[in-house]
Amino acid sequence: MRHHYKGRKLGTDFSHTKAMKKSLAQALFLNDRIKTVESRAKEIRPLVDKIITWAKRGDLHSRRLAIAALGDKELVREIFEKVEQGLWQDRPGGYTRIMKLGNRKGDNAPMVIMELVTEPCVPKAERKAAAKKATPKKAAPKKVEKAEEEKPADELEEKVEEAVEAKEEAAEEAAETAEEAKEEAEEAEAPKAE
Repeated sequence: MRHHYKGRKLGTDFSHTKAMKKSLAQALFLNDRIKTVESRAKEIRPLVDKIITWAKRGDLHSRRLAIAALGDKELVREIFEKVEQGLWQDRPGGYTRIMKLGNRKGDNAPMVIMELVTEPCVPKAERKAAAKKATPKKAAPKKVEKAEEEKPADELEEKVEEAVEAKEEAAEEAAETAEEAKEEAEEAEAPKAE
């Protein structure tokens, strides 16, 4: 029975899983971004959030808890200094971001990039207020807008056609120069053979 063992097993025994989580968390704090399997990334996310929350608290007990969780005093010192400088000051949680990459070639495992979020947090109310101020209402006729939208589309199609034609011409020229170079090489080899 797995009494009091929360979380995923990650294919190993408990001690190995615990060491793997600690190692992944250290790598994330050192490099700000890691590439790993999705289940491992989801498993270390709470650990990383706890450590940053302890760093935001900033007292000695929190520092000792973070050292126990990570196992590296210097790394904990760097994290606490970043937080003191105000890195995650306005963010109430969600310090990590997981972006899916697709499946790994060998075993088809879902791969992700996990990174620390460093952008400042803007509350939804402020975003909505800024969006309303940025987009004033216009009473322009819709027919005119549609006509204007069609013109750029036509221009875009013309530009694409021109680009395709230019690529075809460049390919033909490259083929011609390659043939000429081959003929010159054959002519140069013919006298040497005699």
